[in-house]
Amino acid sequence: MSKQDDYENELAQLQLALIATQKKAMKEGWKTLVIFEGRDAAGKDGVIARVTEHLSKRDTTVVALPKPNARELTEWYFQRYVEYLPAGGETVIFNRSWYNRAGVERVMGFSTPEQQEQFLKDVPAFERMLVDNGVRFVKFWLDITREVQAERLKARRDDPLKAFKTSELDKVAQDKWDDYTKARDEMLMRTHSDVSPWVCVRADHKKEARLNVIRWLLHASGEKKLIKGVARPDPNVIFSFEPRALEDGRLAR
Repeated sequence: MSKQDDYENELAQLQLALIATQKKAMKEGWKTLVIFEGRDAAGKDGVIARVTEHLSKRDTTVVALPKPNARELTEWYFQRYVEYLPAGGETVIFNRSWYNRAGVERVMGFSTPEQQEQFLKDVPAFERMLVDNGVRFVKFWLDITREVQAERLKARRDDPLKAFKTSELDKVAQDKWDDYTKARDEMLMRTHSDVSPWVCVRADHKKEARLNVIRWLLHASGEKKLIKGVARPDPNVIFSFEPRALEDGRLAR
């Protein structure tokens, strides 16, 4: 059996476990919120596609908000995200989220240093409120090396079928690599907590990243009967953030 066959077989089994878990979530009224953040071209779209492929379309929402309009720029920063939060039985996945303020907005100057600092102060309390009010919350950071990012961005530019995956921001991702690294480091350090921990994914290998994210989600559900036979997440691929990961090679510099 080839590696591709192994991947497809495990993916199918994991997706079956996701279906069973969502059935229980819908029956018991779980409010599930998952955030995907990461470097440009880290593979967020691909992971989300595999997670949601066979889930209930009615009860699963993927949110990828455009840049804020003039009115939204004057709102409380979290306001436009709140309307998409899950109700009972629903699963909501953010493909990028309020953490834009700690990443692209900081690097590209789309918000002021004062606004960025206010965000970093506010977000731990905001996320604690979500969890304290019954939201099952997981946030993933997908990390890749500079070399892999360069390869993937080039592949996007060269493939006309990926036209909608390219953006003006892609053009500066490599030039501003170090700025994004500094922003990532401060974000992880200041917004990781026991209540809402960051889960880091080494995503240079897309298929390994996809399988391990789904394994993590399943094990995080705490439903032992539903995850019988599901492999544990590989700690060489996915792990809960800790400060030393910034220096020991687990996260790209």
